[in-house]
Amino acid sequence: MRSPVDGWAEAGLAHLSARGHRRHLEPLEGAQGALVRLSGETVINFSSNDYLGLAADGRLSSALRDATVRYGVGSGASRLVVGDSLVHRELEGQLARLMGTESARLFNSGYAANLGVLSALLGPEDVVFSDALNHASLVDGCRLSRAKVVVYPHGDVGALAQLLATHPVRRQLVVTDAVFSMDGDWAPLEQLVPLCEQHGAGLLVDEAHAFGVLGPSGAGLCAELGLSARVPLRMGTLGKAAGAYGAFVACSEAVADWLTHRARALVFSTSLPAPLCAAASAGVEALATDEALRERLWRNIRRFSAGLEALGLPAQGRSPIFPVVLGDPVRAVEASRALRERHLLVKPIRPPTVPEGTSRLRVSLSAAHSEGNVDLLVSALAELGLAEQAAPGEG
Repeated sequence: MRSPVDGWAEAGLAHLSARGHRRHLEPLEGAQGALVRLSGETVINFSSNDYLGLAADGRLSSALRDATVRYGVGSGASRLVVGDSLVHRELEGQLARLMGTESARLFNSGYAANLGVLSALLGPEDVVFSDALNHASLVDGCRLSRAKVVVYPHGDVGALAQLLATHPVRRQLVVTDAVFSMDGDWAPLEQLVPLCEQHGAGLLVDEAHAFGVLGPSGAGLCAELGLSARVPLRMGTLGKAAGAYGAFVACSEAVADWLTHRARALVFSTSLPAPLCAAASAGVEALATDEALRERLWRNIRRFSAGLEALGLPAQGRSPIFPVVLGDPVRAVEASRALRERHLLVKPIRPPTVPEGTSRLRVSLSAAHSEGNVDLLVSALAELGLAEQAAPGEG
């Protein structure tokens, strides 16, 4: 029997297709890595956030296997019921030490962490200031907090200063990505931190794409800039550079305790399975101590950046993320398809993930890429003439 819901979905899909925004799932046929199997072929993967190549690392697999023998698979309940374990506590302590905070609280994903923190700390009497290019999890967390949401232009500290001065309320919180996921640029934290201190505002920094990549022992952009002690809330994910799954908020003991009571994404979710926590712990240990991983990643970043500059394409080289902005979604899809024919996997990114008119190829580098992999991508971009196609002033 046909449901009205089917018609709603079909109409929506037709609209997406007409605008070049339709997407399709494509399952991997093996492990995540620099080389992956898709549709029966091996391709070089430039679309993953596995920045240090730890997703298929034997250290994580061994930790997962050993913990599964001891704890089983499922956690069975939320942490406040009977889903807590020694592994959860050990991982939180490990993360707090790495981040230099009193405490850390685990969440099931970065999305859940941002929703949980913002809804726990803010209410209708408060204002939250959000960078215009923040990740969707921050955007949705701001909405669900029920606070008044004020969006400031991307990275515009002057505009934010004016907004902070004109919104005196009970609580003010500024939220920003550290490294922006689609452009690879850094938040202006050296200006944001003193500005928040001046106005008595809180600051939440999403370190998802900086954790494991930047800072001493991979502690993120705040640590890179020497600002860790002055940022009260830092969210990091365990499914990117750490190679596992989950997320955490590095914070004070009081905030961690409050989140345990009031973060609905934590209170009402079955907890991360203990084996995943053990694997994440092994990933965190690797990213914090295996400096060779980060050195290889940054060699690849510098090499690819130099290659883009030689082609006349923008290349800021401050993170593993490089956008090649083509503007039109159809052009982005066609460029991605042409690279795929050369066995290079670079996914097209289109609205609503990025603003209208900024559809792009998003290149993501890993420590697991060889120099030959990087050079092959540069050569392919040159063959396709993407320097001539790229939107002026974008990237």
